[in-house]
Amino acid sequence: MIEINLRPGLKRKRAAGNPLAGLGERFKALGTRVQDPMMLLAGGAWALALLFLGGSWLLGQAQLGKLEPQLEETRAEHERFRNFVAAKRREELIRDSVLSQISTIRQVDGERYVWAHILDEVARALPAYTWLTNVQAQARPITPADTAGGVTPPRRTEVLIEGRTVDIQAYTRFLRELEASPWLTGVTALSAETVVEKERAVTAFGIRATFERADSAYIRTVPLSESVR
Repeated sequence: MIEINLRPGLKRKRAAGNPLAGLGERFKALGTRVQDPMMLLAGGAWALALLFLGGSWLLGQAQLGKLEPQLEETRAEHERFRNFVAAKRREELIRDSVLSQISTIRQVDGERYVWAHILDEVARALPAYTWLTNVQAQARPITPADTAGGVTPPRRTEVLIEGRTVDIQAYTRFLRELEASPWLTGVTALSAETVVEKERAVTAFGIRATFERADSAYIRTVPLSESVR
C-alpha cells in the first residue's frame, strides 16, 4: 500500500516533541557499537561497587546517628570517673603523709619514755632488803638473723641490773617479778655471789633483760595536768 504524506512537516514535529521516542533504538544502536563483553563486565562491576559504597555510607550514617547519644554518655561517665580517681589519689597522698607523721611521732615518743618504763618496772619488782648499785640500758644492734624474714624488727633495748640483797629468797623473788613484767622479756640471771660489804655478808647479783613495748592492754595513760576546783 502506498501512503502519501500531504503534510510532511507534521510527523517531524511530533517526533521532536516526544523525548522518549526512539530511546529503544538508541540502546540498540549502543549495543551494536559496544561489542567487547569485558567492557560490559567492568561497567557492571563499577555500577555494583557504587551501589555498595552508597548503601554502606547510608548504613554507616544511620548507625552513627544511633551511637552519638551513647558516645556523649560515655564521655560524661569517663569525666566523672577521672575526677573520682584524681580525688582518690589526693586522699591517698594525704593519708600516706598523715601515717608517716604518726609513725615518726610514735617512734620518737616510744624512745623518749624507755627509761621511765624501765625504772618503773624495776622499782615495782624490787623486794625489801634489796638495793641496786647499777642499772644500764643500751640499744641492742639488729643482726642479720633478725632480718631473715625480710622485715626489720623494732629496735630493742638491753637492760643490765646489778644490786645487793641480804636475803637470797628476795633475789629469786626479784627475778620472778621482773619476768612477770609486760615490758621486760628474756630476764636472765648473770651472776649471784656472796660478798662482804660493811663487814656483812650480802649477795651480789647481776640480771640482764630486754625492754619491749608492751601491748596496748597494759598501757595506761593519765592526763599531764588536772584542774582543781
